[in-house]
Amino acid sequence: MGKGDETRDVVLKHALALSSRIGLQGLSIGRLADELEMSKSGLFGHFKSKEALLSQVLELAAQEFLDDVVRPAFREPAGEPRIRKLFENWVEWTKSNRYSGGCPFMQFSFELDDQPGQLRDDLTRQQRGWMEILAEAARRAIAEGHFRSDLDVPQFAYELQSLMLGYHHAARLMHDENAETHVFHSFESLLSQSKE
Repeated sequence: MGKGDETRDVVLKHALALSSRIGLQGLSIGRLADELEMSKSGLFGHFKSKEALLSQVLELAAQEFLDDVVRPAFREPAGEPRIRKLFENWVEWTKSNRYSGGCPFMQFSFELDDQPGQLRDDLTRQQRGWMEILAEAARRAIAEGHFRSDLDVPQFAYELQSLMLGYHHAARLMHDENAETHVFHSFESLLSQSKE
């Protein structure tokens, strides 16, 4: 990796951490240059436009989520073990405080949900991909005989996603000390219903 690539990576990681607090639209070339003690023109040279910077920040968030949550889970056997690992990794992702503003996808979702454009389209594509990962994991659990054959797979994916959104809200906003206990209890209930 060359010096230019290293600098670009430093900028993107800083921009992702910052955007978890202030949103994508709050990022500016000027603010990043000041915080990283770079020239605006030097930083601009790595991205050519604010739009390109924001797009790459969104892609970095997706890549880090895949690396931390999804790929390790797919080393587990297909079916229920993989779903459990996806869920556990997802809880750890939320708990990690890796980003000062919490999960960047929560921030971006609230920011972009009513803002048409390429960023919203890219975020929607990423989130649909995530829901398909959950659905495919459930389909594999059916194929392995871990879940009942008539399971409503899209409903399962929706409910699992909803559990995590609720957990993030309870843990990050409400500082509910029982949030983790509640979400694990709800997860076990969802799995139990999927087997009946």
